[in-house]
Amino acid sequence: MLLRYLTAAGLSTAVCATSGTSFIDFDTPRGGGATQPVFPDVRVLEDALEALRVMQVEYFQPWLGMWPTSIDWTGAMLGSHVSGALGSLSQGLELIRLEQDEEDYRVKENLVTLYFSQVIAYYFGQDAFAIRNEAYDDMLWVVLGWLDTKQFIDLHTALRYRPTPSGVTVDQEIPTFLRNQTWHGNIWIPAFAHRARIFWELAARGWDDKLCGGGMTWNPRLEPYKNAITNELFISASVAMYLHFPGDANTSPYGSVPMSDASGEDGGNPPPRWRAHDPRFLSAAIGAYAWLRNSGMKNSQGLYADGFHVSGYNNASDNNTKCDMRNEMVYTYNQGVVLSGLIGLFKVTGKSSYLSDGHRLIQDVIRATGYDLRHNRPVDDPSRLQPGRLPPWRGIGRAGVLEEACDVWGDCSQDSHTFKGIYFHHLTAFCAPLEFVTAPPPDLEVERLSEIRNDHARACRTYLGWIRHNSIAALLTRDTDGKFGMWWTVGLLNVTLDALDLGQEGISPAKVNAVDYRNYGVPDDPVWTVPGAGVTPPKDLFSGEAAQRPLGGRMKRTAGGADPNNRGRGRTVETQGGGLAVLRALWEISRQHPE
Repeated sequence: MLLRYLTAAGLSTAVCATSGTSFIDFDTPRGGGATQPVFPDVRVLEDALEALRVMQVEYFQPWLGMWPTSIDWTGAMLGSHVSGALGSLSQGLELIRLEQDEEDYRVKENLVTLYFSQVIAYYFGQDAFAIRNEAYDDMLWVVLGWLDTKQFIDLHTALRYRPTPSGVTVDQEIPTFLRNQTWHGNIWIPAFAHRARIFWELAARGWDDKLCGGGMTWNPRLEPYKNAITNELFISASVAMYLHFPGDANTSPYGSVPMSDASGEDGGNPPPRWRAHDPRFLSAAIGAYAWLRNSGMKNSQGLYADGFHVSGYNNASDNNTKCDMRNEMVYTYNQGVVLSGLIGLFKVTGKSSYLSDGHRLIQDVIRATGYDLRHNRPVDDPSRLQPGRLPPWRGIGRAGVLEEACDVWGDCSQDSHTFKGIYFHHLTAFCAPLEFVTAPPPDLEVERLSEIRNDHARACRTYLGWIRHNSIAALLTRDTDGKFGMWWTVGLLNVTLDALDLGQEGISPAKVNAVDYRNYGVPDDPVWTVPGAGVTPPKDLFSGEAAQRPLGGRMKRTAGGADPNNRGRGRTVETQGGGLAVLRALWEISRQHPE
């Protein structure tokens, strides 16, 4: 592994106690208590790279160009994890110097190119045709995945392949054809951009103004359901298209289709050439977030519930068109994807309300895991628990650790195995420094921008204790092969299944008006399925079971007692992506926001 040869630089910065910001309502300044300094320590990067190495060595098959045990949408998210890790690797290696410059360049570039070659292989291994016929959220994961890769290419090119400025003397012995060569990854941008554009255009058909006053429909083959994730994905993908899409003149495999943007204005037939910074993308993002913000999708804890049905939809005498049947199920990824959209909207518009909404959501999530930002520690002390007992469920976790409701029972589906990693991937994007891809909004004064940047950095720094707490919990679930488990909390509690009391009250959320379709499948009833349509869940290629269902809570016994993370699907490529994402969040946010 590369980092065995690297010498860690002295990179110490402590987490500061903050007094709040001009647009974020912190409870009180942090200080004292269990506060610990969090360092942008190169060992965090090493742990993240080891998580990436295991994910690619154990699960990725280069000859197939895919992770064979993934499904279409989780594969797209894994591509985002790899591209994000490549960005962290490219920047992180700039902080490290080997003894010999020649070896420094060769070893570092080889590591980056190794993983980038796998991203290229995935472009051909991705079943783009199948995803075109799936739900709208599946399509939008594809958009974000290839835009993440495009951002990495831009970053790596800027860091390592800067053109020689005019007027600067260059080594005359270097042949002309070798000077100012850009990084080879740039030749793939048109292909990646084209796929992103195709899938954004297909997904945009899901926007509907007839019901609920707008919003994206989840699945065209089911009864109308406007859920948080599809709308959050549309927001984040649309603003990412505005910021990072370089344009596309390629009309293959078919010409542009008619569409309407999220503002309700008919776009007609778009021109054959889609240009960079097309205002239709921005209009879609702004309109979609306005709808989501006013939809009533959040519960009393400030968390996004899963979605809305329209009551009486199949009753011919009922003219209701409002979203008035809320599914109260809470998933971690519904709290994360919108964050990258909010930071993008701020960068384009300069409106600090987008940042304020994002920070408020992050703080509500942290609070609902049972973590006290004021004192920088969990509200429940596990050392005071009786043997085998768990801290109480706090809304989206326990003991200060992010958790799915299915974690405790070990029956999480392949979908849920991916969710925590998605949350931390988008949290990392949100807490990036406020740099602008385009020119800063003209109405944003320099002094005000400086204040906002400082406030944003200070707020993100405040989250580091919680992120570190979750990183430690995730690391403690690794097995001897370096594979991460799904249920991070149990790693922190260090309890085997044999000793775990699963009969205690308050162990999981009350399921009042909550349908956990991501783990147990879409209910076969008139609320969810079209009568007579015969919709059945797709089969998993390898297990032969329904792709979105758990594997019956099967448990594999290990020496010394039962490992709770060996139940059900056990450790998977998706749980490995989750471990990578939380470690990358710790590395990036501590590196980008030093005291």
